[in-house]
Amino acid sequence: MSEKTSSSCWVQSLYQAKAAEVLLYGRALGLSQVEAEDVLQETFLGLLKLSAPPLQPAGFVIRCFRNRALNHRRSLWRRIAREFEAHRWFESSGEPSKKEEQAMACLAQLPQDQREIIVLKIWHQETFESIGRLLDLSPNTAAGRYRYGLQKLRELLKGCNDDARTGFGRNDAPMVAAKTICPGLRAAF
Repeated sequence: MSEKTSSSCWVQSLYQAKAAEVLLYGRALGLSQVEAEDVLQETFLGLLKLSAPPLQPAGFVIRCFRNRALNHRRSLWRRIAREFEAHRWFESSGEPSKKEEQAMACLAQLPQDQREIIVLKIWHQETFESIGRLLDLSPNTAAGRYRYGLQKLRELLKGCNDDARTGFGRNDAPMVAAKTICPGLRAAF
């Protein structure tokens, strides 16, 4: 097998395994769906240029994506367009249910640093140590932001509907919201 083919095989496998999660992470960073897809493409094109796979490909792709996403956001025109699209933080192919709308609205109200860590912890199943390395934070700071973010999310979800009708407001409210947005999610905490 040629070197070029070998390189494209591991990148293709990584793309199939992580692309959807990385797109969601891009949304948590404040990118629109289109911007997240553009940055994802740039990230994987960059990976194809590597001579050998990194030691931890999954963590490496998240770090590369994050760096490219932050660079992407620095442009003034992109920033203006992103602010106009802020109301469409999550885009879906169909009409979202009432619970999905509430969960997305509550998640979007969290500060970006808390929202980013919640997405990395729940959807990417990262440890606080790996989140800390990714974001240049101590694991304790990442855990604290996660804990405070979940606490805020519980409070926001309690206010969305009365507890009896929706089930929100329970101790597992963030998990209920996460499963509403991503049905295949397994328990991460």
